[in-house]
Amino acid sequence: MGNVVIIGIITAIIVMACSYSVKHFRGEGGCCGGGSYKPKRKRLSGVKYKKVFRVGGLHCEHCRRRVEEAINDITGIAGRVNLKRGELCVSYAEDVDDATISWAIARAGYTLMD
Repeated sequence: MGNVVIIGIITAIIVMACSYSVKHFRGEGGCCGGGSYKPKRKRLSGVKYKKVFRVGGLHCEHCRRRVEEAINDITGIAGRVNLKRGELCVSYAEDVDDATISWAIARAGYTLMD
């Protein structure tokens, strides 16, 4: 009887762990704050050029949304994150230096990779 109870408890723990892991990787969990908030996509009129940055520390959809929101708050640029590649593609309508982008990403809790 004691073995059945222990096996039941272990099974319940494994099921809960799997459930939380799935939520985490969908961006619904609490790893980085979670939640269902989605930032608005920013549209620029007249894109001059684009540049790709590698961003360290991206793990889930919440991370992607957080970086995009930090970049889209900067006037004259818009960004989209490719989570699988760990890349941020920035479209420029105005000239913005890389230090401004680096500062915004760092403020959001992530790092630019070389």
